[in-house]
Amino acid sequence: MKKWASLVLSTVVFGAVLAGCSSNGNNEGNKEAASTESTTNTTTNEAATNDAEPAAESAIKGKIVFATNRTDLVETELKEYAKRFKEKYPEATVEFEAIKDYEESMKVRLASNELPDVILVPKTVTKANLPEFFAPLDDLGLNDRIYFKDNYTQDGSTYGIVSGSSAMGITYNKKAFEKAGITAVPKTLDEFYAACEKLKAAGIVALSTNFKDKWPLMGWDQEAFLFANDPGLHNTMAGQDEPFPVDGPHWKAMNIIKTIVDKGYVEKDLMSTNWEGSKKDVASGTTAMYLLGNWVINQVIDNGAKSEDVGFFPLPIDNSGEAKALLSPDYAYAVSKNSGNVETAKAFLKWLVEESGYDDFGGFIPVLKDKESKLPQLAEFMSFKPQVVEMVAESDEYVSIGNKMQFDTSGFAQDVIMADDVTKVFADYNKRWKEARAAVASK
Repeated sequence: MKKWASLVLSTVVFGAVLAGCSSNGNNEGNKEAASTESTTNTTTNEAATNDAEPAAESAIKGKIVFATNRTDLVETELKEYAKRFKEKYPEATVEFEAIKDYEESMKVRLASNELPDVILVPKTVTKANLPEFFAPLDDLGLNDRIYFKDNYTQDGSTYGIVSGSSAMGITYNKKAFEKAGITAVPKTLDEFYAACEKLKAAGIVALSTNFKDKWPLMGWDQEAFLFANDPGLHNTMAGQDEPFPVDGPHWKAMNIIKTIVDKGYVEKDLMSTNWEGSKKDVASGTTAMYLLGNWVINQVIDNGAKSEDVGFFPLPIDNSGEAKALLSPDYAYAVSKNSGNVETAKAFLKWLVEESGYDDFGGFIPVLKDKESKLPQLAEFMSFKPQVVEMVAESDEYVSIGNKMQFDTSGFAQDVIMADDVTKVFADYNKRWKEARAAVASK
């Protein structure tokens, strides 16, 4: 693994964090693989190149619709964005379509290629299919200024721009730790379990799983990347018939959440958990921790916690005392190539990246290389000097196999949590993966 300090991100994005910049949710995306595969007809890109001129301001007009998974922001932050964008482009109007079950809804729309003007690229879209659904963005002048560009590049053109990135870690309520008598952030797995035991004894839910909502469990799949020391673990899996061996990366990662649940460190009734409610619980300290990306920090603060009472540290995955962390991109913005107002949609996407401030609001690490993060909790996170695995783009082969199998990383965690015999769960996943891989290979 590379040292965090050796990352190109560290010198630009995290520089201000180390200097202790002041502070100012969501979803890292449930990496669900949908059962319906994207259409395989790949078009040849004949559109704009990096030398193309951006649209004149006179072309920025008309109404566009932006589909978002942030259902909690439609009447607040997003409404303000629409107002600010209209101030810049008086003849343009932005409407927001908030979708609760985003991945499933977009799967249906992708099948008919009937998409809103601006969307967050669903996780089931392969790189090969990007030109089929989306307009190239090379004329926006952002290609050389952003991280994770290659994740959404096909045939030399860029079709998506990441909204921000996150480090996976433990967001925690410092007051809850204090009440439970925890005087130091745990640096080993045994210390982490001991902290959970103290929280439980103090009548505090140690860790929120949001089991019923499912998607917040995706972090446990991502922790497997650290055990594997492989930034492309999912792509490695695509070359394996049985990628879920006993005592392998996923086994080790899932064993941690299984232990936490079995010892009663989580919500008493897993089937009545609630995402929106959990943010209030962590903010108040009735629940102490999340395993999620740093984007959740601002959401906890927005639900009543003081910024100075919210911390962030790497989950210790073993007893080595060496901190490790996964850096991963969040959803990417894209413009439907069938939009009736492509230039207005592109202008709004560019505005989102450069001017909206959504990355700071959402608690993300900025995608722009020349922008500094304003999240002070990242300074605490970095003080542990974590080694980092920088997650690479998922290959088309992995996405195709996952789609065929209907591999749902969060559902995987659910199955492990509920299992009486975890070995049977892993055997079943190996069987289904092997069958899906063979089916994809035969096409």
